[in-house]
Amino acid sequence: MTTPWGELELSRFPEDPRDRLRAWDASDAYLLRHLAEERIPLSGTVVVVGDRWGALVTALAAHRPTQITDSYLSQEATRANLARAGVEAGAVRLLTTQDPPPGRIDVLLVRVPKSLALLEDQLLRLAPAVHEGTVVVGTGMVKEIHTSTLRLFERIIGPTRTSLAQQKARLVLCTPDPALERPANPWPYSYDLPDGIGAASGRTVVNHAGVFCADRLDIGTRFFLQHLPGTDGSRRVVDLGCGNGVVGTAVALADPAAEVLFVDESFQAVASAEATYRANGVPGHAEFRVGDGLAGVAPGSVDVVLNNPPFHSHQATTDATARRMFTGARRALRPGGELWVIGNRHLGYHVQLRRLFGNSRLIASDPKFVVLKAVKRG
Repeated sequence: MTTPWGELELSRFPEDPRDRLRAWDASDAYLLRHLAEERIPLSGTVVVVGDRWGALVTALAAHRPTQITDSYLSQEATRANLARAGVEAGAVRLLTTQDPPPGRIDVLLVRVPKSLALLEDQLLRLAPAVHEGTVVVGTGMVKEIHTSTLRLFERIIGPTRTSLAQQKARLVLCTPDPALERPANPWPYSYDLPDGIGAASGRTVVNHAGVFCADRLDIGTRFFLQHLPGTDGSRRVVDLGCGNGVVGTAVALADPAAEVLFVDESFQAVASAEATYRANGVPGHAEFRVGDGLAGVAPGSVDVVLNNPPFHSHQATTDATARRMFTGARRALRPGGELWVIGNRHLGYHVQLRRLFGNSRLIASDPKFVVLKAVKRG
């Protein structure tokens, strides 16, 4: 990536030679050009929110910025990109969306997220640290910035306008209003599940902002909950890509002897899963882990993996995440262990499962979804 301060070599995490997606886009470059052209002072506390692969903080590392991200993978990409650029350890402060934010912010740079709820939550958390002189600039591709996006900045920070588009990217320029009366933060959000979905019927779900379908039970998960495998006690089960944790919690409710591991690369998701589990007073044993799928799980140590893989990486549609999840599951499963997957019919996961496991069985289907099972042989 070309920046006003030189060239940067950037990559996503984990690095995959087959992945042709870049670790930056035109909106990152536009924001950096704006900072240089407008000669915005960067000597104070610079906070970068939602920096997807670390492109922004790597370019600004000389100013010792703070990065706030919901993504473990983005955080690991940032570490790798900083090291590749020769940035000294500790020059960039890496925080998650669950960490307390800095007490004062002089420059706030926001990479607009896909989730409007996550943007709302983060702006409300950061607003107390913004003062009258804070420079606030958002960035995103034109298709990512909507009227609702601008209204959030207006409602929480102050008067907002947009720049002209460049290379299909746009800036959000916001002037802080210290007298603004901000709304209360509605996140995390809780609701009770409907009846008729197995062990989780009537139970409470807790969602932090940015978690998929945070205000209701999505139809895919509802279908999955009706077709989960039975357990026979003392089994280690993984809710892989756990989201709000309702699937793993349902397993624990049905069999308190099961040991359930909740894993997601989203800090918001794992916090939601733990809150959901605790809210329902489940008596069993559970572990909650933010990470790169099952990369940190010992080979052959798992009996069942339950998975609803995402098929988007930010705005890009890709099956790369599903492939890595399936591969990680096969490695972590013991011989005879089972991977249960739910997905849209058109995604053709059965083909990948047969290629990887040598088998794939259809457990249930409806016009939109399929539940598949693959067994690790030998």
